[in-house]
Amino acid sequence: MSSFKRAPVPGEHTRLHVLASLRATQIIESKPVLPAELIATILDYLAVPDLFSFARTSKRMQEMVYDDTRWIQRLKSMGCWNEAEARQRFEEAMRRKREAQRAKEAEEARSTSAGLNGSGNGISSGGGGEREISVTLFDASWEEEKQYKSLGRAARPRRSTLDRGFDAMTLSPNGSSGSGESFSLDPILTLKVLARVRSIRGLARQEYGKVYGALAPYYFDLARSRSHTDPILFRTYRDPEQQAQMLAQLKIFAKSDFSQGWNLREERLDSMIGIFENAVLREFEQGYESNDIDGRMKRYAHVLVTLNGGSAGIDTYIHNHPLMVNREKLGDPLECLRDTAPGHVSLQPSHDFFLGLATAVNEQALVIDRAFPPTVDVLLPFVDRVGEDIVSEYITTLFDEAHERGVEVYLKAVSGVFEQGLQFAHSLTPAKGSKANFPEEVFRIVTRSFEPHVDLYLQEELDFFKRKSDAEVEAWEKRLSDEEQSTESFFMANVNRQAVKRDFLTSFKKVVMMPVNVLPTISTPFGTSKSAAVPPVVNGEHLEPPTSRSGTPIPGERSASPRPQAPTSELAAKAAIMNSRLEGIRSLFSIEVALNLIHRAKSSLERAALFVKLGGQSGEESREQCENIFISLLQILGNRHIKTGFDKAVNHLSAYNPREVGDHSREGVEPLVTFLELVNVGDLIQQMVDVFYLQELVAPKLTDRDDFLSPAVKEKKRFEQMLDERVAAGLNKGIDVLMDEVEYICATTQLPMDFNPAPGPDGVVQIMDIGASHTATKVVHIVSSHTSMLVGSTDKNMLDVFNQEVGLRLFTALCKHLKRQRISVDGAVKLISDMNTYHAYITTLKNKSLTQYFSALRELSQIYLISPDHAKEIATIIADSDRYYGIFRAEEVYEFAERRADWFVVKREIEKALYGFGCVVM
Repeated sequence: MSSFKRAPVPGEHTRLHVLASLRATQIIESKPVLPAELIATILDYLAVPDLFSFARTSKRMQEMVYDDTRWIQRLKSMGCWNEAEARQRFEEAMRRKREAQRAKEAEEARSTSAGLNGSGNGISSGGGGEREISVTLFDASWEEEKQYKSLGRAARPRRSTLDRGFDAMTLSPNGSSGSGESFSLDPILTLKVLARVRSIRGLARQEYGKVYGALAPYYFDLARSRSHTDPILFRTYRDPEQQAQMLAQLKIFAKSDFSQGWNLREERLDSMIGIFENAVLREFEQGYESNDIDGRMKRYAHVLVTLNGGSAGIDTYIHNHPLMVNREKLGDPLECLRDTAPGHVSLQPSHDFFLGLATAVNEQALVIDRAFPPTVDVLLPFVDRVGEDIVSEYITTLFDEAHERGVEVYLKAVSGVFEQGLQFAHSLTPAKGSKANFPEEVFRIVTRSFEPHVDLYLQEELDFFKRKSDAEVEAWEKRLSDEEQSTESFFMANVNRQAVKRDFLTSFKKVVMMPVNVLPTISTPFGTSKSAAVPPVVNGEHLEPPTSRSGTPIPGERSASPRPQAPTSELAAKAAIMNSRLEGIRSLFSIEVALNLIHRAKSSLERAALFVKLGGQSGEESREQCENIFISLLQILGNRHIKTGFDKAVNHLSAYNPREVGDHSREGVEPLVTFLELVNVGDLIQQMVDVFYLQELVAPKLTDRDDFLSPAVKEKKRFEQMLDERVAAGLNKGIDVLMDEVEYICATTQLPMDFNPAPGPDGVVQIMDIGASHTATKVVHIVSSHTSMLVGSTDKNMLDVFNQEVGLRLFTALCKHLKRQRISVDGAVKLISDMNTYHAYITTLKNKSLTQYFSALRELSQIYLISPDHAKEIATIIADSDRYYGIFRAEEVYEFAERRADWFVVKREIEKALYGFGCVVM
């Protein structure tokens, strides 16, 4: 920026030269007082007329005013600039520029080639020297501007210094428009001026000029108006639809007004819009009251939507709707609690409430489609108000009263009404203006009404399940305790109590040590157990218990059969009590109790799982509470019920002594049979828990079975581990009982003549039966019957361990039994038959290492079949350790050989032969 100043020149003549003034001029440089950035910021707050006045001051100021970003900012403030559209236009322009450049280069190449071919020397003689080649490139912005000029020249007869866009009006410095050309544009075209704005880089000033030229006269005229009759807008446009459309455009245009006094102008505009909106709203209300849906109501609803989105009309429609005013006609929530049994709630009144509400809302959807344009969503705000004012009030009243009635009533009411609320949400049909996510939004509105009640419900649900389950187990334990006390009181009724107190220790030792074969047979207090009438049902599936076991006895059922006469002696009474406890093992825990607990957990889970659909934090808390219910089920069922029962069973088994049992004619060892039945019951309960876990938690995705960190998964593993440990402990004690019974059978049923038959009158032994003895048959039958009872009811690994332990303990018992016998050559045949019987049974267990033990025992029995005349061969068999698979040493076989009936005859020869083999036996 330069300024010029004239200075006097010394020695100048009086008559000035014609160039004297020019010579006297001095150039003085000066810099702008304000930085360019500050000037640009000031320009942002100038009115449009002031901007163009400022642009006339200098070229540099004109560049700052004409800067495209300044006008893009104003278009963006009105929401009329689309950056994607501008970028696409720019890319298309650049593409056309590159294509034109390539075409031009190709044309020049062809021209050059033609010139070279014509002249031969490659130089064109164009009239006087070298050929001129144009290097002007294609200017995309210039082409856009040129096209813009050609399209707009006919509509703009003149052009002022303000350039395109602002030509149609005269701008005054105060921002107002002058008369004459101020409203010369077509009013109909003005109504759509914002819709025709294009996003073109480099032409933002021209685009904003069109908007300013069309709307600024109305905007500033309305700002100067004192009443609603003054604005020219209402005289230019008579239809309410056009007036609303123009006011809506002015509201948008006001966002680009940054100059001084913009807030006053915007307040005046808002005031005028409010006056217009109230007038239209009154017309809408009159049409609403007269039910003129397709007439005034529809017309003025569209006007309100055009003006500002129609929020006032929507609020009026919802607030004055009869459904909101007369909500009590839909039903009384307390009807669900009247005339109901204790612990129950009637959900029919609430069903009728939601059904009537859904019908009313769907009817209003049709009315909304008739009255409001499809561009506005009226139904969702209507449903939102219904959920907030009607549904929330109804369920809150019902739940509060239900909680006062009882926790069970409250739980059933919350879950039942929540399910009905979800059905209500699904039954609503969207209107034409509803968005694609209408079902999700309705679901959110309905569930929001229930969220304040979720925390209390979930806590009450878990506490209710724990309380009821504990009561169930305590009732069972009390019945067992009462039954035991009743049985003990009955058996001790005729016994002198003072004598018992004086000599309790002595009498107890008699019970443990002395046989009670002389006592009369006492029927067991649980002998009249009956099977469950209906097989257990879990989630619709019938779980059939194993055929080797009857249903769990229920304490108290023994009273159905007459009790035997009470014993009169202390010994008999205590023996009867001990027998009663042993045979009552099967009732130490109950499949019926487990089934009741599972059914109760299933009901609680089904109710709580509904709230997982809420999603978010409430849904996650519901899912965690479902896991907590399952965890509580396992803890109560496992630790409180099954574990206690198994511990009692093991204690009762420890007190078993087969020599104190008077009746051994029953199939199997009675206490062990009952314990194995208890194992079957425990296995069946575990299967029920597995089915329940898979169907009620895994299938609905309430838990992940592969998540090892899940509390439910960890608790289930602890439950199974506890069950396996208790079964293993019981089976270990059961093996002791079984082996005691085997030893008792061997000691009491094996006849001396089985293995050492007496000769006949003629001195020759008559062998009538060469098969297995009665003892071997009975031992195999008892052992096999008990091992087979565990098949399918315990883990395969545990079953293999059990079978192996039984086999080894049986091998030990048979060896001990064999060393107590006297075996002749003639009796060796039956002994070999017995060993073959034992070996055949062990083979069915399919345990190779166990089979070798009994193969060795079978080989051992051969030493009794050899005639005493071949004593050296007996020694050879004794010394052959490979014959017995390394199980028996020569010294051990020698001990068995001592049980030969003719041992003292062959002893000398056998020892002599063994000494020759290098074997030293004592």
